[in-house]
Amino acid sequence: MAQGEEIDYAMTHGIVFKKKKEALPNEKNKVKTKAKKKAYITGAHGSDSAKFKADIRRRRANRHKK
Repeated sequence: MAQGEEIDYAMTHGIVFKKKKEALPNEKNKVKTKAKKKAYITGAHGSDSAKFKADIRRRRANRHKK
């Protein structure tokens, strides 16, 4: 438990919450999304949800073609 002096100091000076350490420079430029990858968009990697989304994209693309 905190002592009385620590509580008084926190009340008068406030509490500082430190930020998380920043990522390494080479990790800042990484893309973490699957949606940009060809296999995911076409549903080729086997996921049922990806196949369903690919089917929706195909139908939407062909909706106004004659």
